[in-house]
Amino acid sequence: MNSNDLILVTGASGFVGKWCVVRALEHGYRVRGTIRSAEKAMQVRDTVVALLGEEPASRLELVTADILDDAGWAEAMQGVKAVLHVAAAIRGDEPKDQSVVIRPAVEGTARVMRFAHAAGIGRVVLTSSIATVGYGHGHTTGKRVYDETHFTNLDGIKWKWAYCIGKTQAERAAWEYARANGMELTTIHPGMIFGPALDTDASISLLAVSGLLDGSTPAMPNMGFSVSDVRDVADLHIAALEKPEAAGQRYLATGRYLWFREIADILRPVYPDRNVTQKTVPDWLMRTLAYFGGPIRQIINDIGNEKHFDGSKGEALLGRPFRSAEEATLSAAESVVRLGMLKPKKAR
Repeated sequence: MNSNDLILVTGASGFVGKWCVVRALEHGYRVRGTIRSAEKAMQVRDTVVALLGEEPASRLELVTADILDDAGWAEAMQGVKAVLHVAAAIRGDEPKDQSVVIRPAVEGTARVMRFAHAAGIGRVVLTSSIATVGYGHGHTTGKRVYDETHFTNLDGIKWKWAYCIGKTQAERAAWEYARANGMELTTIHPGMIFGPALDTDASISLLAVSGLLDGSTPAMPNMGFSVSDVRDVADLHIAALEKPEAAGQRYLATGRYLWFREIADILRPVYPDRNVTQKTVPDWLMRTLAYFGGPIRQIINDIGNEKHFDGSKGEALLGRPFRSAEEATLSAAESVVRLGMLKPKKAR
């Protein structure tokens, strides 16, 4: 890759997408970002200008393209050297109609791969997830460590949820398409993505932090997750783009496993004026509620099931350790407070 090459970033208005745009511009690339609606263009551009200044922002072009529609994709791919496919449908609840999450993942990824190939673009970096790595392996209790050699087995999951199904099917199909068409594919696998929001259009993953700070999470599930800092996730996308050895590889972008109660413990001394809960929800209640669907269905597989993800391969590609889980948590907290993303404080 040359520093003045044109890079396409899909989902440029999203939490990870914006950071990928920023990092690509910092590396000197020209960036074309896709957004679903023109209304988002002004916020993305204003955010980039505020962070980087006018000159880098002048190398950013924003175009409208929906991953569920062919319109605009041929034009979006023109002149592009490589694609960072970040766009995804992420929800805080589990929809009754799972296709609203699965279709954007599967059809959207297939569409991006197909149009990239048609445009002669041979290099794609795909944002995947730990959801495509650590599930369906028969591990239902206790601690286990996963790495990039593991691939989620959907048939082995008791409680399937739309995001996991969509991401897993999409990644498998992307690898098949890349191999069949001689394309270079790399997949990046974050865990729970914390780190600083660039503006108020941020990820629902930050609710794990903001909910503790504003009291909208009155009790915590007895579980945890491998934490990823959004800046490391974006940096890993750029490293995968620039380093030839990354082609054909999967990389976990995961740091230390944090129990939910540890997140609360990190926040409590820094925000003593906030009523950060110390209560936890009993496992039996979580398992009972899972039968009724809803957002609990998305996390029930991790209750009593300690999944660690070894990010050392990603750190080696990046050439440095990932940021600490504590830094990721506190930078997320600082940004949601600064940007006014908290609900009014509840009285003690």
